[in-house]
Amino acid sequence: MNKPDLPSIPVFKLYGESLEWPTPDLLHCETISKRSREHHWHINPHRHADLCQLLFVFKGQAELEIEGQRSNLTEPAIQILPPLSVHGFRFSEDVEGYVVTLAAPLVAQLQVQLGHSFNALEQADSYPAGKDGGYLDSLFSALQNEYNSHQPAREMLMHSLLSVIVVWLSRQVLQRRTAQARPQRAREYLNGFIQLVEETYRQHVKVEDLAHRLGISVSHLNGTCRELAGQPALQIMHERQLLEAKRLLTYTSMTIYEMSDVLGFSDPTNFTRLFRRRVGISPKAFRDRLKADQDTDT
Repeated sequence: MNKPDLPSIPVFKLYGESLEWPTPDLLHCETISKRSREHHWHINPHRHADLCQLLFVFKGQAELEIEGQRSNLTEPAIQILPPLSVHGFRFSEDVEGYVVTLAAPLVAQLQVQLGHSFNALEQADSYPAGKDGGYLDSLFSALQNEYNSHQPAREMLMHSLLSVIVVWLSRQVLQRRTAQARPQRAREYLNGFIQLVEETYRQHVKVEDLAHRLGISVSHLNGTCRELAGQPALQIMHERQLLEAKRLLTYTSMTIYEMSDVLGFSDPTNFTRLFRRRVGISPKAFRDRLKADQDTDT
């Protein structure tokens, strides 16, 4: 028994056209409405074998379907569509924007200029234009005008405009990757700091020394501690000292003098002052309260 054929995804040079590349240029530029209007604002899922596309939505809305995942663009944004990514669109009739299609040789050239270790066009993703919406619209509009003209040095100017757009994109990609990596790095710094505190809380080392051992500045360390632990670095160090003090007060019969010495305080008065400021009562009152609670329980 023959198995039924799986549905195939159309592969186009440009949507709805034959496999022939329609221009001698290494890029193609058109407004979103030019092609979408012909298809009643609905572009069925398809893919391009060796083309990368930049979809810039400036006004209106776009419903995207990329590799089976649906999303919506309701604010100005650029959507990257790398080769072979399956994508389809549904646009509002008031949509304004552009579709720039890049042939593989041009993509490779841009990658060389950006550096082989970093390619902004390799992954399908969208990047909000934010405050740069008008700026990007002017770039895409100039690219469209130049594409439709026959002025001297047309290709040079088109590639220059495209380079500016791709540099903008590459910076957005870099910022996003940095932002995504920051929480993990911050967590690693905090964990490293807490480990150092555990090793040194009896030695009363300076926050600057621990920050230096982590390879970051004091302000960076304090910012990380406040963000992830809700308190600055010195306060975390004090909390560890006080935790040990409470343990000693609870489970040993050490005097306050002995306890302050074990915890690295040069003067019992300094220990008592810190304990009272952070806990609200003196070490002696803390121990007396524990004893009273134990007597009540028995």
